[in-house]
Amino acid sequence: MAKRTFSMLETFLIFLLVLMTAITVALLSLLFITSGTIENHKDSGFPSTQSSPTTVGSTASQGPAHTDGATITKAPPVVSTPEPPLFQNFSGYHIGVGRADCTGQVADINLMGYSKTGQNARGILTRLYSRAFVIAEPDGLNRMVFVSVDIGMVSQRLRLEVLNRLQSKYGSLYRRDNVVLSGTHTHSGPAGFFQYTVFVIASEGFSNRTFEYMVTGIVKSIEMAHRNMKPGKIFINKGIVEGAQINRSPSSYLQNPESERARYSSNTDKEMVVLKMQDLNGAELGLLSWFAIHPVSMNNSNHLVNSDNMGYASYLFEQEKNKGYLPGQGPYVAAFASSNLGDVSPNVLGPRCINTGESCDNANSSCPIGGPSMCVAVGPGQDMLHSTQIIGRIIYKKAKELYDSASQEVMGPLVAAHQWVNMTDVTVQLNSTHTVKTCKPALGYSFAAGTIDGFGSLNFTQGTTVGDPFWDTLRDQILGKPSEEIKECHKPKPILLHTGELTKPHPWHPDIVDVQIVTIGYLAITAIPGEFTTMSGRRLREAVQAEFATNGMENMTIVISGLCNVYTHYITTFEEYQAQRYEAASTIYGPHTLSAYIQLFRGLAKAIATDTVANLSRGPEPPFFKQLIASLIPNIADRTPIGKNFGDVLQPAQPTYRVGEVAEVTFVGANPKNSAENQTHQTFLTVEKYEATSASWRTVHNDASWETRFYWHKGLLGHSNATIQWHIPDTAQPGIYRIRYFGHSRKQEFLKPAVILPFESASSAFEVVTAW
Repeated sequence: MAKRTFSMLETFLIFLLVLMTAITVALLSLLFITSGTIENHKDSGFPSTQSSPTTVGSTASQGPAHTDGATITKAPPVVSTPEPPLFQNFSGYHIGVGRADCTGQVADINLMGYSKTGQNARGILTRLYSRAFVIAEPDGLNRMVFVSVDIGMVSQRLRLEVLNRLQSKYGSLYRRDNVVLSGTHTHSGPAGFFQYTVFVIASEGFSNRTFEYMVTGIVKSIEMAHRNMKPGKIFINKGIVEGAQINRSPSSYLQNPESERARYSSNTDKEMVVLKMQDLNGAELGLLSWFAIHPVSMNNSNHLVNSDNMGYASYLFEQEKNKGYLPGQGPYVAAFASSNLGDVSPNVLGPRCINTGESCDNANSSCPIGGPSMCVAVGPGQDMLHSTQIIGRIIYKKAKELYDSASQEVMGPLVAAHQWVNMTDVTVQLNSTHTVKTCKPALGYSFAAGTIDGFGSLNFTQGTTVGDPFWDTLRDQILGKPSEEIKECHKPKPILLHTGELTKPHPWHPDIVDVQIVTIGYLAITAIPGEFTTMSGRRLREAVQAEFATNGMENMTIVISGLCNVYTHYITTFEEYQAQRYEAASTIYGPHTLSAYIQLFRGLAKAIATDTVANLSRGPEPPFFKQLIASLIPNIADRTPIGKNFGDVLQPAQPTYRVGEVAEVTFVGANPKNSAENQTHQTFLTVEKYEATSASWRTVHNDASWETRFYWHKGLLGHSNATIQWHIPDTAQPGIYRIRYFGHSRKQEFLKPAVILPFESASSAFEVVTAW
């Protein structure tokens, strides 16, 4: 290999990387809190989850408590909640739907998905929600819960804590086998809810504040669905969505056999599956849909918390069905869940060199001038917010069409199968004579390159199959050398981070993962613990369907439900793995990961089809770490300028606006993360219209509305401002309006605990007119 030379810029970046790495290692040591406290200096208070049975409807067994080193925590006593009486003599299911806020912090926290340093939240575009669906057989015994959450992905810690709290309230009713938690994969939600070191570092620490907010929201949505259960029916429909997606790694897709590719008309899965739920009187209850698309219409320059394109589809559907309610309110629930989205982008205009305009749709996603950092995929809109709405509306319109025409009823028993599996040590039977094994986790060089939806900060390139002596040496000096075993296992991936061999302060990646299938009649929901590429999803779907058919359950509809229960990055096909683009470099258990999952999910399908779920091994229980790295961003007291109070108006509204214009007001602010601790107010803002007939103000928008923006501007020494924008829609009625701001300030007196105090304020009234 020729000797490599470095430009002045690269030399400077390398120096910065070395410095940052040294600081990180030091901080990891300093911030590893042996007392068990986290972020706000309180014990996490989250005891370990108990074991739960494999068989649906059986009594919970007492399993081993989760451990962290020598620390053993007992599960809380079970407090059973009385079951609501269920009507049994009908054809269909008991159906309950629920939605609850799970937004968490909207400031001073990294946004989860792009792993871009400095992409911290600075306000909110829309709220994030947990949408829960409880489905039970008429006698109420066999049941399942599916939850779609507006977050990047479900972390193992999040799932374990949710299961623990459900067990405390409902006993053995809701368990590891019949509860599915799925993330929509928005890249604009807060981070900080993980326990494995790679994700904790990417999150810039663990946020107990956000973790607790998310757990509470998920559990609340399930509780609401549980209370709302009523006899009803489920109808299914499927259709093709056009114009919403492209394959962001087409050269990898082409590695798959030509005969296999010829069976499909597209290099992405365009099919949408829709479930329509209604009660026995025909009253609509909810929609649950799956579609493969990355919610990355909002790019890595965004700093506003939001639910991206899939969330916008939910917003449109719920606003249509919940007439007269504000966003996030009303009885109807519409969830757009993730699927095999690993290589699927919503930026449909494709990758372009932002400096020259030419296409960079090549194997390395690199531009002739500027390299990979110049190669960026572009959405269909004027900006990322516009693109989000365009893609979201396409998804919404197709879902509405399928929903309105759904007539095929889902009927049959509910069955759930689940196992915990050590994915670092799965032996896969490829054929009658050959076996292979999965690997300890590792990330390849191209992981650091990022994608055309969000490139990496250093000059790594997708498609890298050979390591670099400089980066290898730097890694070896800081983290130690990867073993020959792990290097051999992951070939042809050149290993950048041998995470499976790094254990301080905790393991860097999970070893134990969930595999799970829940069937509702002839519909099978496969809960995938990561991001399957298009062809990976197709292979799994076919294999599971064939396994059901072989064992007497023919014509099963298989749904790939992504980002479920624990996050393990990507899963490519063996052939795609050889190309080592971003998705393959992020397939952490090695080249045979997909084959292992296919084998495992076929085992679950066979158990369901042959009525032998009770015989399935539970598998090794995953850990629950209490002692985590605190947030690197300190909590400080909020302060106001001399002579000012929190909420005072700094920039007033204009007296008059036309529809289509933007009303903007700036207030003396306080850190919005305080509102995730003291939830006195459920919104940061309202837009209110004066009603002369009642001499009162009526709220027409809140911070869940796509017409509003809440920006937080952080100053020095606890000072900050909050700017609220209302993008006045053409549908706004003429009249008198005002904007209100709701916040919480942190007060800190010497040697006294911090106190979070709510405050509110309002702009002066202004008029909205249709024309001058």
